[in-house]
Amino acid sequence: MLDMSWGEVMLIGGVALIVIGPKDLPKALRTVGQITGKLRRMAGEFQMQFNEAIREAELDEVRREVDGIKRTVGSGTQGFNPVQTIRDELKGAIEAREGRTAPQPGSGTLAEATAQLRAETGYGGQGGSYDVPRPPLPDASAVDPLASDQPARPPGA
Repeated sequence: MLDMSWGEVMLIGGVALIVIGPKDLPKALRTVGQITGKLRRMAGEFQMQFNEAIREAELDEVRREVDGIKRTVGSGTQGFNPVQTIRDELKGAIEAREGRTAPQPGSGTLAEATAQLRAETGYGGQGGSYDVPRPPLPDASAVDPLASDQPARPPGA
């Protein structure tokens, strides 16, 4: 603690024995020990209170961050209904195709809009098919030279 060797402690003890005297030396050492103990306890309490204040400050900061996230999430989800949004978009597409006005929120059902769209486009009805023209597949020998029956030729030959 004070970085003293045993020799220095013996020297201080000898001087204290001569100055204080052998009769009062035990009382003086006991008083010094009590004062040292009180100082250590006070330092420990101070350190404990300081650590507690730091923990509370960190906890308050975390609480503020969580509250901010809750407010952000709460304000972002108000009025958001994905099913209603899809319904309105489908209805708007159908009405725009027919030349009608934009959809009114909450009117019609998704099933009605889907059935009407299928009827107009000819897709997905009973017996309807999704025949989409596809490009022809490339010749296997053009893609993989090992797929051909002919021997492979070196490049440039």
